[in-house]
Amino acid sequence: MQFGRTYEEFEVGAVYKHWPGKTVTEYDDHLFCLLTMNHHPLHLDTNYAGKTTDFGRNVVVGNYVYSLLLGMSVPDVSGKAIANLEIESLRHIAPTFHGDTIYGETTVLDKWPSKSKDDRGIVYVETKGYKQDGTVVCVFRRKVMVPTATYTEERGGEQPGRPTPLS
Repeated sequence: MQFGRTYEEFEVGAVYKHWPGKTVTEYDDHLFCLLTMNHHPLHLDTNYAGKTTDFGRNVVVGNYVYSLLLGMSVPDVSGKAIANLEIESLRHIAPTFHGDTIYGETTVLDKWPSKSKDDRGIVYVETKGYKQDGTVVCVFRRKVMVPTATYTEERGGEQPGRPTPLS
């Protein structure tokens, strides 16, 4: 299984469909809210959400949806990354509710060699997240610094830190 890509492996216009999707549970949403200290009742209080919001139910916190999509993209985009350099934009398009399944895909918008080091490059991508019915819920663009094949070879290959079994 491939885990990330070197600079040479990215092609402008390529689309990576991230699999599998993730069904968001109430537990996932509440745990993320508690871990990040987001105590807004829209996410945690069913009574409040049901009586005082346009949706009539809890809405999954948007930064969880973003984080989920970012994680889904790692095997295809940033698994070999040296650094995530910038999140250029982040848009929440539609709400996600408990029980929705989120899927993602990333498009390579551009790429260029690093100006400071010749063993790496910058890849500019857009990731879209959508629900089981195709509704787009989140879109973000980011720049990722990735190694060249030379960088990887000079540091011991694909998995230099992985231990080898003793036979």
